[in-house]
Amino acid sequence: MKIKLLLTTCPLLFIAAAGFGQTLQNTQIRGFSDVTAGYNKKVSFGFGEQDLYITSAITDRISFLGETVFKYDATENTQFGVSIERVIITYNLKDNHNLVMGKIHTPLNYWNDTYHHGRVLFPTIDRPLLFSQSIIPLHTVGLGFEGRNMGSAKFGYNLFVGNGLGSSDVADNDKNKSVTAAVHIKPADRLRLGLSYYYDVISAGASVHGMEMDHQVNQHLISASVSRFGKKFELLAEATAGINHTDTTGTKTTIAGYAYAGYKIKEKYVPYVRYDNLHYQTGEMYYMKNNTQSFVVGFRYEISYLAVVKLEYQHLDYEFGSNVDKITAQFAIGF
Repeated sequence: MKIKLLLTTCPLLFIAAAGFGQTLQNTQIRGFSDVTAGYNKKVSFGFGEQDLYITSAITDRISFLGETVFKYDATENTQFGVSIERVIITYNLKDNHNLVMGKIHTPLNYWNDTYHHGRVLFPTIDRPLLFSQSIIPLHTVGLGFEGRNMGSAKFGYNLFVGNGLGSSDVADNDKNKSVTAAVHIKPADRLRLGLSYYYDVISAGASVHGMEMDHQVNQHLISASVSRFGKKFELLAEATAGINHTDTTGTKTTIAGYAYAGYKIKEKYVPYVRYDNLHYQTGEMYYMKNNTQSFVVGFRYEISYLAVVKLEYQHLDYEFGSNVDKITAQFAIGF
């Protein structure tokens, strides 16, 4: 289980825990992949993602993490595309305080900061709707500071400044910068409480979520999370308030969240449930308004920490459009 936990932490801690902190260079390449079978009025088979995860200790203070994903992309003629998900250079300032530079997963939520693209690590088959419906920015390019495991409460923080929404991975599209600030504590064994804030100004004309913005949008995101993955019981709940302001529509608030619970039976077998809810305020222009509820019932069989089988039933209830009932099976591995 040690490798599984280390893969979800910051690269410097991963390297130090593996015993590479004093070497001049030691590069590790790992990967993840998954295949699925599903039924939604017909049976379909699918290939999820192939993820290459690279960590390297450059010196005793400098480390590198890179994550590249190969996945299906319906917008490309080739149908499969390559996505650079993370490129992170970390410089250890002192003790548990680091300077972080590059492309990161925006540390707004426990899920986005912990479960990246290795489906073998996910407690469920897919991400909650909070992430798949573009409520929060999944990535940010920039620089910042982080600290972890300080004091008796194991306090941690992230402060990151980067390119805003509508920008590319290599340049900002305007003068505005996004700001992310997050804190968390671990007051008890396997318990984590987190709170975060994100601010950005999205310029008129910026292309975001596949649409061009007609007006400037001032966005505030406030998120809270609680997680406890005990020896038997698993709990993860998160909520985000997306507050968007334009000169024409005023201020509109979207509330999105989910709650997951699982129970381990003889260590390898985990039945679980998850409830998702997206609620958009009338007049919302930035998000695609479609109030949605999702109910998931599943079963996870952990063959090992690098091989997991999951089976799920999901019901999706949409405000606009037909409701969906589907069954999905997934075999996810790490290598």
